[in-house]
Amino acid sequence: MWTGLVALVVALVAATAIGLVRRARDGRLRAVPARSVDLSPLGFVAGTPATLLHFSTPTCTPCRAVRRVCAEAATRLDGVVALEVDVDTNLDAVRALGVWRAPTLLVVDGAGRIVLRTSGIPRLDELLVAVRPMVVA
Repeated sequence: MWTGLVALVVALVAATAIGLVRRARDGRLRAVPARSVDLSPLGFVAGTPATLLHFSTPTCTPCRAVRRVCAEAATRLDGVVALEVDVDTNLDAVRALGVWRAPTLLVVDGAGRIVLRTSGIPRLDELLVAVRPMVVA
């Protein structure tokens, strides 16, 4: 009897810890080691100061919120382009870029290097602060 109760408590503690870590990371832009990848099949145009590559699926509810955030960032900052990439039709790119879930947002600089990344819904103000130096410089 005690073994089952202990297992249940351990499972609940583990699930809570995983949930708290995921909540803390969701939507937070984080710098990644800049790496160049051929993103032209996804619509990336070299020389664009900042491109927001938003990976989504048609049935993803949070993806709609990310779409709105990216569109708003693109209208507020000159030189920012928002591109939505369908995960289902671009599986090779999804695998190559390490996209594990939708929505995932990659911020790409003008040279085609992925410099920022987030999963979940980013806050507009944080996205603007992170991208502004790329378009002002």
